[in-house]
Amino acid sequence: MTPIYIMLEASKHSSTNSKWVDRERVMLLCSRGSLARTRHLVNDLKKLMPNAHGESKYGKNGNMAEDLNEMCELANCTKCLYFESRKGKDIYLWLSNVDGGPSAKFLVRNMHTMNELNMVGNCLKGSRPILSFDPEFDGKSHLRLVKELLANAFKTPSQHPRSQPFIDHVINFAVTEDGNIWFRNYQIASDDSELMEVGPRFVLQLIRLFDNSFCGTVLYDNPVYQTPNAIRRQIKLQKAGELRLRQGQREERKVKERTIRSVKMEDPLGEVFDTDVTMEQQQLGRMGGGQKKPSGRLARALEKRILKKNKKKTKRTT
Repeated sequence: MTPIYIMLEASKHSSTNSKWVDRERVMLLCSRGSLARTRHLVNDLKKLMPNAHGESKYGKNGNMAEDLNEMCELANCTKCLYFESRKGKDIYLWLSNVDGGPSAKFLVRNMHTMNELNMVGNCLKGSRPILSFDPEFDGKSHLRLVKELLANAFKTPSQHPRSQPFIDHVINFAVTEDGNIWFRNYQIASDDSELMEVGPRFVLQLIRLFDNSFCGTVLYDNPVYQTPNAIRRQIKLQKAGELRLRQGQREERKVKERTIRSVKMEDPLGEVFDTDVTMEQQQLGRMGGGQKKPSGRLARALEKRILKKNKKKTKRTT
C-alpha cells in the first residue's frame, strides 16, 4: 500500500467523530449553443467533483452577473464554473466566488474529454483529489489569486456525503512559459505510486481578474491576450498575402515567357535543314497537271507538312 492509503486508514480510526463541516457547493453550467465537447467536459468535471451542482443551460437574456449570482444563491452554491460559448467555437470559462468575489475569466483551448482521450488511468467516482500547483503560482500576485480560486473550486470537502473516503487521483495545474494554465488529472497507481493520466485535459489562458462576482473593477488585465477574432483575422490576412504573392509570380512568369517567344535568336545551322514549302507546292501542282496524284496517305502527309510550315512562318512573323 502506498503512504497515502496508510495515512487515510490512520486518519479514519483517529477521526471517527468527525463531521461534515465544509458545506460549500460549486455550480457547474454552460451557455446555450455550446458544443457537444463542452457539454461532455462539464459532465466529466461533475464526476470529479462530488460537491458540484449541475444546472440547465443558461440563455443570456439580461444581465449575466445578476442572473448567475441569483441562480447560485437559490441553489446554495458559493462557487460557480460557467462555460460560455460564442460563435459556436470560442469557449470562455468564468470562475467566480459568489460571496463577494473575486472572479476570473479564461479562454479555454485544447479541450479533450475522458471518452475522447481513452487513457489507461482510472479513478473512483467522487474520490477526493490531491491538488498540485506549479511553483510559478507563488511567483506573481495575480497567479496567487488564481491559485486560491482554483483550489476553492476543485477541492472536495472532507466527510462529504457523496465523496469516497479515498485519495486516488491528482489534479495538476501547471503554468507554461507563455502564461497558460494546463489542467491534468492523474491516477495514483497503488503498486509503485506511479501517475497515469485519466482525463479530462484543457488549457486556460487568463484574460481578466475582477474584484466582484462576474463583474466589478478589473484587478488584472492580460497584456499578451489576443481575441480569437483577431487571431483569425491575422491568419486570413496572411493567407491573402500569400495568394497575392503567388498571383504576382504567375503573371511575371507569363510575361517572361512572352518576351522569350517574341525574341528571335539567330540560328545559322537551323535554316539549312528547313525544306522549301514552295517546292512541295510545285510538286503537288505538277502532279495535279498531267500526272496521277499520290495515294491518299501520301497526299495527307504532304498537306500536313505544308500546314505546319505555314504555321511556323506566321508565328515567326508575329
